[in-house]
Amino acid sequence: MELSEYIQNTIRPKIQGDGGEICYLGEDDKTVTVVFRGECSKCRILDRCVHWIESEILRETGKTVTLRYTRRKPYFWDKG
Repeated sequence: MELSEYIQNTIRPKIQGDGGEICYLGEDDKTVTVVFRGECSKCRILDRCVHWIESEILRETGKTVTLRYTRRKPYFWDKG
């Protein structure tokens, strides 16, 4: 299974269950780039979730990866 499919079909629904969103952007060698949105964009324990995702990828696919991520707030959160 491709990592993009795994993130989209396995990880994303779990993240959405808590009001978050994860979008796969790409991968380079052993680094996977994603964007967190929704509740994830303001989560104070996102690092724990990132570690969990890396562990799940290793457990389910056998691939050791590092997640590189950014947070993006919805545009209306920045409006005053």
